[in-house]
Amino acid sequence: MERPAWAPPGIDISVPSVSRIYDYYLGGSHNFEVDREAARKAMEFMPGLPKIMQANRAFMRRAVRYAVGEGVTQFLDIGSGIPTFGNVHEVAQAASPEARVVYVDHDPVAVAHSAAVLEGNANAGVVAADLRKPQDILTAPETGALLDLDRPVALLLVAVLHFVQDTDEPHRALAELRDALAPGSLLVLTHASYEGVPLPQERVSGTVGVYNDIRSPLVMRGRDEVARFFDGFELVEPGLVAMPEWRPENPIDQEDPYAFSGFAGVGRKA
Repeated sequence: MERPAWAPPGIDISVPSVSRIYDYYLGGSHNFEVDREAARKAMEFMPGLPKIMQANRAFMRRAVRYAVGEGVTQFLDIGSGIPTFGNVHEVAQAASPEARVVYVDHDPVAVAHSAAVLEGNANAGVVAADLRKPQDILTAPETGALLDLDRPVALLLVAVLHFVQDTDEPHRALAELRDALAPGSLLVLTHASYEGVPLPQERVSGTVGVYNDIRSPLVMRGRDEVARFFDGFELVEPGLVAMPEWRPENPIDQEDPYAFSGFAGVGRKA
């Protein structure tokens, strides 16, 4: 298997990565054949997966603009993946040039590519860390240099919690992060679910099986389970909804049915 020049040394390019599969769904170029193969298998069951990812990114951009409009100009994006056009720092800094962004991911390809994209951007940086170890994120030098945790921060957990199993205690991790944030901070979250998917559950389970096979289990949680992640935050209007329904900027009656899969919401810490 030929190794791309941009692949960081030491990366096993024979093992699929969730962030690189996501990059493929979005039409990116920082993925390997093993990632594309896994993505194509998943799409055999759910051909609308790219539409879901596009809706996810569109929600994220609206939520970032909302945060800046609320006076929140610090962003901590955990599970950020591989930067693509219109990522958090671009949206936030277009709305507020002084906006500061810290990206966090445990995929070395995502971290290396983020560092390359952010070179020369004094108000954005990247941390190699895992959501399941919040203190590694909070105490990272890049976090301390860029974010003032005594002021409100927008914490982004976009399409990441459904890759954290209950045995890894996602609520504990999120509580640690929440408790480190100042009042007025925001939680921006999306989560996969069987709810809203325009397919029978047994068909969707085929896609879940593909992720299980690559040892990145996909945890499909129901609405009430997803709402629990907002403990300690007050959901802002319109609450926990399908991604296109969260403060749409255009009519949503022509949206692809797949875009309504799963949930999205923004909460504010009192």
